Amino acid sequence: MYGGIVNHALLGIFSIFLFHGINLLSTKLRIIVTGLIAQHPNLGGIAWHYLHYILGLSRLGYDIFYFEDSGEYPYNLDGGPTGNNWISRDCTYNTRNLEKILTRYGLKDKWAYRFPHENKWFGISDSHRKRIINSSDMLINVSGTLEKPSEYRHIPHLIYIDTDPVITQVKMAMGEKDFVDRVEAHDIHFSFGESISSGSNNKGITWLPTRQPIVLDEWPSTPRKRERYTTVMSWTSYKPLSYAGQIFGQKDVEFKQFLKLADQLAPVELEIALGRTQHQEWQDGDLKKAPEIVELVGEVTDWSPEDLLRKAGWFVVDSIKTCGNLDSYREYIHSSKGEWSVAKNAYVKGQPGWFSERSACYLASGKPVIVQDTGFSSVIPTGEGILSFNNVQEAVEAINQVEDEYEIHTKAAREIAENYFDSDKVLTNLIDRL
Repeated sequence: MYGGIVNHALLGIFSIFLFHGINLLSTKLRIIVTGLIAQHPNLGGIAWHYLHYILGLSRLGYDIFYFEDSGEYPYNLDGGPTGNNWISRDCTYNTRNLEKILTRYGLKDKWAYRFPHENKWFGISDSHRKRIINSSDMLINVSGTLEKPSEYRHIPHLIYIDTDPVITQVKMAMGEKDFVDRVEAHDIHFSFGESISSGSNNKGITWLPTRQPIVLDEWPSTPRKRERYTTVMSWTSYKPLSYAGQIFGQKDVEFKQFLKLADQLAPVELEIALGRTQHQEWQDGDLKKAPEIVELVGEVTDWSPEDLLRKAGWFVVDSIKTCGNLDSYREYIHSSKGEWSVAKNAYVKGQPGWFSERSACYLASGKPVIVQDTGFSSVIPTGEGILSFNNVQEAVEAINQVEDEYEIHTKAAREIAENYFDSDKVLTNLIDRL
């Protein structure tokens, strides 16, 4: 009699898991991770951003595949043969770089990339790719990079990772149909906006908190090699959003008030690895008339961000040359004394609790992080290892504090990485929340 009861109970449990799409006959969940590694072959930080998910989940014992199906066309950084041909018609460089990265970590035959210009897939064969999709337990859409998540809808669990909080929620509120449809196609939604996540509802979506995972043994704590605080950034990343009478802008807006910081802190040195691609049409138009800008460049209106920063006393390097691949990006951070950076204007306005994946790499490397406040102090400890600021005076005080007690802050930085960004912890928590 008891055997019948037990068998009946086990059958019920098994049925529940089948209903939720989890295959108990397999001890290893199959997970597809999406990203933009091939799209940005000259941005080492972008590659690490997605690679931490791939490696972290793989090391936890999951069967991981990487799919890049963004619908975004590869581009020529130099404008191609004509100087004005920004769309690449050849993805060979992109796919070779992607294969090289994944092969390095034992994932040579575990990737697929769709070249939108020809609607052609590279990597594993079409038949293999379809088998993987049909047998996967979940898909993790990091940064919402998947063009048509609805085409993967038969995978039991579609997971959305919002790495651009405030911007994502504003787009949802604006009712951009294609964007809303892409987000709503998922079953569960996580956000780097940790302080707005709990109970936050947008178009019927609840955002659960998560943060960037870091595979710590890939980012050991290292002694500094240069007496210089650095960061890697783009002046603008995309067009500012206008909603409900507010403009949600980029880093160019926030940097305005800190232009004189480098001169104020001398002999402490501040350096920026700046993105080569500039989008003047996306820059805040008021910057051209701002007193801080006019004081440096006069009435000139065609200045570049690099020109402006150099005039203001900043060291500026080309991020493509300096940290364009996995190793050079890591070496750039390892060689730094620490990080100093502003945040996107949208993050400062919205205070979502966002914390940069780049800054997490600095922490893991034992480098103190001094960054503009986005509300992250409500979820991550600050004061040692991480110092936040809201204005120039606070930025000066924070850097002086690190200068005075540098060893204390380096130790605290690594400890924060181990306690808050360890991929084992972050990704286990993410999977458990399902």
